[in-house]
Amino acid sequence: MRMKVAQLTWLLLMLLPCHPCVANQVDNLNRLIKSRRSKNPPAAQAWAEISVTDDKKHSPVYIGPQDGKSKADKINALPGQPAGVDFDQYAGYVTVDPKAGRSLFYYFVESPQKSSTKPLVLWLNGGPGCSSLGYGAMEELGPFRVKSDGKTLFRNEYAWNKVANVLFLESPAGVGFSYSNTPSDYEKAGDKSTADDSYTFLLNWLERFPQYKNRDFYISGESYAGHYVPQLAYTILSRNKNTDKTKINLKGIAIGNPWMDEDTNNKGQYDYYWTHALISDETIAGISKNCDFLSGNISNTCGQFLNEADIMYQIIDIYNIYAPQCFSNATNTASTGSIKNFDPCDYVYVNAYLNLPEVQKAFHARNMSWSACSNVGWVDAPTSVLPTIKQLIKSGIRIWIYSGDIDGRCPVTANRYSVNSLKLPVKTPWRPWYYNNEVGGFVVEYQGLALATVRGAGHEVPSYQPERALALISSFLQGKLPKST
Repeated sequence: MRMKVAQLTWLLLMLLPCHPCVANQVDNLNRLIKSRRSKNPPAAQAWAEISVTDDKKHSPVYIGPQDGKSKADKINALPGQPAGVDFDQYAGYVTVDPKAGRSLFYYFVESPQKSSTKPLVLWLNGGPGCSSLGYGAMEELGPFRVKSDGKTLFRNEYAWNKVANVLFLESPAGVGFSYSNTPSDYEKAGDKSTADDSYTFLLNWLERFPQYKNRDFYISGESYAGHYVPQLAYTILSRNKNTDKTKINLKGIAIGNPWMDEDTNNKGQYDYYWTHALISDETIAGISKNCDFLSGNISNTCGQFLNEADIMYQIIDIYNIYAPQCFSNATNTASTGSIKNFDPCDYVYVNAYLNLPEVQKAFHARNMSWSACSNVGWVDAPTSVLPTIKQLIKSGIRIWIYSGDIDGRCPVTANRYSVNSLKLPVKTPWRPWYYNNEVGGFVVEYQGLALATVRGAGHEVPSYQPERALALISSFLQGKLPKST
């Protein structure tokens, strides 16, 4: 029977339509998870333990001259942008290691109204190894989306720069436009070096934009940013105590559909499949009986049942289990673009746009072949960042975790398992929250952490539910739960 299932799985894969060969966040995360089962897995020591040791022996952080660079980074206009753009935007490189020639690329959009009074939000996409410009800025919460011709832009009226000044960072080096002149940097990326480089980037960026030095600062992101965001937050809080450099005014973090803990994420994923009628009773029973995710020891029998379940990656869009898939790698001029109508081929248009020479020039980026995700090596990745989350709870910063409830890769079940394992007292019981007289999702507030869902959203919450995503982040920045009526 098991052999017949394997043969059927292979046959289905052979019959599938050909999709564009573009790596994405799911591909990169799957590669990391598989590497955990290899002969040379990434170092899995608890990240907080590594950092606590390093806190006692901080090396000096590189701070380079930044005078005049913000003016040079200002974007006059992006090719194909719509008329009436009423905010300033900047892009360019910040050197984080001059000896290695390592520089990180950023895109920054100020708020069109009263930007001097609004907070600064850093957005990070996951992977690991995927672009915050290609995903976050161009497909999710940025001010523009790309039309289907791959050349022109239309306005995102639910962009997050309505409520904050938003900074998108492509990290680590080797991702998107970010680069290093030392090729080995691409082979030894990892959680620790990514946090350190992102921290160095922020200190230099704040020198370049000194008007933001004392501004309230928040970090948000999704997917493997479930590692990036808390790790960077921990690094900032730690370095704020031990450096005479700029103290970053970190107020909170918000993570969407995060990958935080391998045990609860794996269990939550397959339980989600079963409860949403994607796999059989026999498959979930086989996984429950034979798979020990906590130890990481995946037996052959367990692997067979996982293969049965993981066919989902090939037959549906696992980011949004109810969304249509993109079956074309060609752009066209038929669509004028609408922020409320999800287009499964968005990533194709973005890839075409960011590879136009005139676009790269406008972004002050190097002329290169840009891709959404990169195959950077990954040498350290703790199996869980929940110990780091606990440390952040103790620090008193605001912590929100939110989940699009139709994401099958880092589903709400996984986040609930992860949060429940922290055993936090409930402060505000589970209840619906509302937007435009409809249920926008559900929320529960614990002591030190809030967990919210976004109804009808997939993995990239602002792509699928832009209005609800903006309402949720607005509530987060205001420090209050979204509306109960």
